[in-house]
Amino acid sequence: MYKDMERIQSIVSEKRVKLHVFEPSQRKIWTVVGKGQEHWIDPDCNYCSCPGFYFGKLNGKTTCYHLESAHLARAKNQVEEILFSDDEFSDFLFGLIDDLK
Repeated sequence: MYKDMERIQSIVSEKRVKLHVFEPSQRKIWTVVGKGQEHWIDPDCNYCSCPGFYFGKLNGKTTCYHLESAHLARAKNQVEEILFSDDEFSDFLFGLIDDLK
């Protein structure tokens, strides 16, 4: 557990929790930059696209360190907000989905 806390602190302090806001629609996509990969998360629905979250769910866990990082970053107001145009939304989603492969 201590190692996860170090990881979480590192992610938060390095501002690797990202909130991508598309304008003018105000659509939002949350991501956390992990080890060489960006994971899509939904902190309000308690979801993460990482394999650890999926396999953890199979074993009764309810979260992963990416989600815990997002909750801590929100609490500390250390989320990096990045603004995009709505025109960039589909390309962003395609890139995010491609990373899941």
